[in-house]
Amino acid sequence: MRVGILALLHESNTFISQPTHLEHFEQSWLLEGDQVRSQIGASHHEVGGFFEGLEAAGIEPIGVFAGRATPYGTITAKTFDQLLSRLFAAIEKTLAQHGPLDGWLLAPHGATVSEEYPDADGHWLSVVRAHLGLHVPLIATLDPHGNLSPEMVHACDALISYRSNPHLDQRARGVEAAKLMARTLRGEVQPTMAACLPPLAINIERQLTSEPQLRGLYELADRMCSNPAVLSNSIMLGFPYADVAEMGSAAIVVTDQNLTLAQQLAAELGGYLWSHRDEYLGQMIEPADALDRAVSLDGPVCLLDMGDNVGGGSPADSTLLAQEIWRRQIPDSFVCLYDPESVQQAVDAGPAARLQMKLGGKTDQQHGEPLAAEFQVVSLHDGKFTEPEARHGGLTDCDQGPTAVVQSDHGLTVMLTSERMPPFSLQQLISCNIDPRAFHLLVAKGVNAPVAAYAPVCPHLIRVNTAGCTTADMEALNFQRRRKPMFPFERDTTWTSEVVPPA
Repeated sequence: MRVGILALLHESNTFISQPTHLEHFEQSWLLEGDQVRSQIGASHHEVGGFFEGLEAAGIEPIGVFAGRATPYGTITAKTFDQLLSRLFAAIEKTLAQHGPLDGWLLAPHGATVSEEYPDADGHWLSVVRAHLGLHVPLIATLDPHGNLSPEMVHACDALISYRSNPHLDQRARGVEAAKLMARTLRGEVQPTMAACLPPLAINIERQLTSEPQLRGLYELADRMCSNPAVLSNSIMLGFPYADVAEMGSAAIVVTDQNLTLAQQLAAELGGYLWSHRDEYLGQMIEPADALDRAVSLDGPVCLLDMGDNVGGGSPADSTLLAQEIWRRQIPDSFVCLYDPESVQQAVDAGPAARLQMKLGGKTDQQHGEPLAAEFQVVSLHDGKFTEPEARHGGLTDCDQGPTAVVQSDHGLTVMLTSERMPPFSLQQLISCNIDPRAFHLLVAKGVNAPVAAYAPVCPHLIRVNTAGCTTADMEALNFQRRRKPMFPFERDTTWTSEVVPPA
């Protein structure tokens, strides 16, 4: 038996003005055929798990297409057309070479938005289903930061999302999907899926799965899986930075030929989400209060810059915390900023040079003014690093482009990168000869995703309610397309448990 592998992932932030182009995918993944396995087969990503799980089951995996870009703005219509053209050309090439395949494992994200298709994942999954036919099993993984749509549910035989945030189980979920595909192809099971979409958005600050507000939900989901008729279940935490009708939380249950049970259990999970909705309201700490607290604690202290959450599509050059650290002259502080212009300035000046610089704050007006001061160039690097451990995003080989490390006389160290890089790995610092334990304050531009990397060296992590296109105060965002009424935007919203009807 042979199973094809397709991946098209992007977390699209519709509240940032800059769109995502094809070049953003070219900078990350735009792979076809054997490239899929050679470049990401060994990664901690779910695609790596597809290969592992299929081979363990004695099924030949066929890498077909994998496209991925770092989270950013809405994908342009032209770019999305180009991506789908490449994806379907790769499918046709594969079918011409191998003939019909027995099944397909798919890796959408769940929060992809294009100018033409707000539910871009639902669209491409539906088109793939129509192209390959109803008889071929399609099993897909999802990032729980996606926004589930009925189209996604109807297009696939089963959907399986990661169970941890930070996402440390991506490869494991890929293996799980491959095992389910193997059982399906052998006729042992027939996946039957139901989903529940309560009108609820969980604040990003509340989405750490190990914390009490979510622990009970996942424990309930785990207990359900002890029923042999339940093949899988998933929680979709939602992505509040996509202004689409599907934005919000959801629950998925996959059973073995038992639609009634799948609907009942999906409704139970959805009901749990709804009955605990007050626990998912964000708990905010403003920048000044966060810094007051941080300087009083034993370091290192990690300040999680929620308004410039690179993993949520932000520009990575917010200076709001850097400006406050500079104003207070707090020594032994570290900030990373995306700023290719300043990198080039440092490269031109060379190591040990002292120069006046304007760091960050160049993408738009939402994320602070450039930090203007004198800095000394400490070191220059190519920006490539490898993360051996499972970290959020599942990446192993990373490239943030030419990188400069500069330092002020007051002890503010700034890493300047030429490509936007989410802070998912301490190797980002270590590869540039930066010891994270040497600082009292470390600013990480994320919310929950950096926790796996930074918690081992930082006794304290503080989520900071900074402004920006990924502000944790989602009620301040200008939504136009979301469902109404919806909690917490309309606090008096009422809901009776409903499930997505079958196609």
